[in-house]
Parts: sequence; structure tokens; C-alpha cells
Amino acid sequence: MRTMGLKAILLMAVMFCTAAFVSAQQNAPLTAVPPKEGDFVVHDFKFSDGQSLPEVRLHYTTIGTPQRDTNGRVTNAVLILHGTNRAGRVFLVPSFAGVLFGPGQLLDASKYYLILPDQLGAGLGKSTKPSDGLRAKFPHYDYSDMVRASQLMLTQGLQVNHLHLLVGTSMGCMEGFLWGESNSEDMDAMLLLSCLPVEVGGRNRMVRKIMIDDVKNDPGWNNGNYTQQPYGLRAALGHLLVVGSAPTLWQREYPTATLADKFVDQYIEENMKTTDANDFIYQYDASRNYNPAKDLGKIRAKVLLINFQEDFWNPAELGVAEQEMKKVKNGKFVLLPFSDQSRGHYTFFQAAFWQKYLADFLKDLK
Repeated sequence: MRTMGLKAILLMAVMFCTAAFVSAQQNAPLTAVPPKEGDFVVHDFKFSDGQSLPEVRLHYTTIGTPQRDTNGRVTNAVLILHGTNRAGRVFLVPSFAGVLFGPGQLLDASKYYLILPDQLGAGLGKSTKPSDGLRAKFPHYDYSDMVRASQLMLTQGLQVNHLHLLVGTSMGCMEGFLWGESNSEDMDAMLLLSCLPVEVGGRNRMVRKIMIDDVKNDPGWNNGNYTQQPYGLRAALGHLLVVGSAPTLWQREYPTATLADKFVDQYIEENMKTTDANDFIYQYDASRNYNPAKDLGKIRAKVLLINFQEDFWNPAELGVAEQEMKKVKNGKFVLLPFSDQSRGHYTFFQAAFWQKYLADFLKDLK
């Protein structure tokens, strides 16, 4: 790959979850069962800070058909939660859906009912978010609000009263820990990828603050009432590019200054077209009070946490996951080393790299 053509754009789509680059035509053949989209509207949704909205639209994509036992409990539902500022359809890429959702694969859509929601506030999603009109007057939601919205979408919108498996990546991984603590009976098991079950502090929080300040300190932001995306958003996206980086891959693909510069310019320009500054701020600030460490012992579902050595957001050298996962009664932690398939924080999109651990995990659920 030596030019910034279609292949490079698709690479960025996988690595940074920019699903806007992945067309429905490209996604459709990845599963034998065609995806379906829908919306559920929650009325008078109350946020954890006391604010409320008269209507909250929750968009979702489903693949497959729910199956119920004699008591009416859904037995084959798999909920897959995306990362920050993204959308459910981001998983409809060859390296994820093409490896997991097809006939005979681990999450075969002809056997499982796959649910991919666009989470509350998600910038690339179709669910209710600040850029829909309220801008900086939008309620300052947190992860607990996002989890509650997803629960309502499942139970009231899709009539799903139980999950066989919850899959969460990045932000979705963190939400999984909160969900498991507050409503552990909702699922049999959780596959969580690329996060830590502790308060967002240290470098992780510092980067989030830097990115938020990049936008807010730009006079063009105008307290969220900008007429065009503030220039500070470019700086924030630059910081995001670095923390989401895949150093070993990028050194191979962009070994010269010319190639590296071109990649950066293309990334910034494409993401400026698809990112809203208020959405961006809200999503990265939603982690402000995340801290599941004290209640990890409440989780009764089986949990497999997989992290990756080449992850700037969740440094392996901290040893945090190894210690904290001991508090989870039915928990297991796997740290995967550097590999040709490493994609930094976004290695979770490379399902072929970690699917053998999921295979063993699913066998234990039977």
C-alpha cells in the first residue's frame, strides 16, 4: 500500500471505526442473513444528572432471528457494543463480521440474533445526539445513561429479555463492566475487548482532557454554537490519531515522511467531514465518572477480557487488568502480544487474531 486510494481509506475505516467509509454494498455479503435496521423511541428519558429529554431515538442493526425457550426467554441474543463516537455498523467489516458472522463461524448469524446498536450520543450513529439540534444544551450523559438506554432498546424495543453474550469493545468494553455489575442476570457471559476495569485516570484521562480542551479552547467553538466545525477539532483528531496508532503496521506502510504526511492529511480531512465537535466532546467526557473497580465482585456472568500489547489507551505494562480481574468471580484475562495483525487499540477488529479464545469461551458456556 503506497497510495492513499480506496484501500487506504478502508484501512482507516477498520482502524478508526469510521464506518462512513464502508458502504452497505460492501457489508451485505459478509453474512448469509441480511442486516436489518430499526429505531426505538424512549419517551421522557431521565439522565443520571437529573436532566431529561421528551424523546430519545435509539437506532440499531440486527442480523438473525431471536429464539425463545418454553418460558419465553431469548436464548441466542448477542449484543455488540461499539467504541467512542462510532456506530453499530462499524462491525460490518471483513476483519470482524467476515470472520465471525458467516455460516459455520463462531457467531453465525443463522444461529444467533446479533444486535448492533448505535449508542446514545454516538457521533457516527443515528441515535439521538447533541448535533441533532441541542448542541451544548444536550444533557451531559455518562456511561450509566448509555447502558440504561441500551437496556430499554433491548427489553422494550426488541423484546429481548436475556443475552447469551454481550460483546463490548473499547467504550463498549467499559460499559460491559458497568452492566455486569448492575444487572448481571441480564446475560450469560461477556466478551470484553480493549479496556481496563478501573477509573479512567493517568494518561488515558489526560488525553481525553487534552482533546476536549483542543475544541473548547478554540474561540470558534463559541460554547458549542459554532457555524462551522471549529479548527480545534483538527487538533483533537490529531491527538486521537496518535493514541489510536498502530506503530508496527504504520512503520511498514508509511516508512517515508511523504507517505506519513499524506496519511495524516487524508485522515484529518476525511474525519473533519464526519465528526461533529459537540458530539466528540460529549462522547469523550462520558467516561468522567467510570470506575467499576469497587463492584467487580458483583458480576456473576462469565467474563473474558482480552487486551492487546500494542494499545496506547490501555498500557499493558501497568498490570492493572491482571490484578483487577481477580475480583471477578468467573473472570479470565488474556493479554495478546505484538503480532503482524496488531492494529494498536483497534486490534479488536482483527477477529482472526483472537477468535480462538472466544471459541474456548463459548464451549464453556454450553
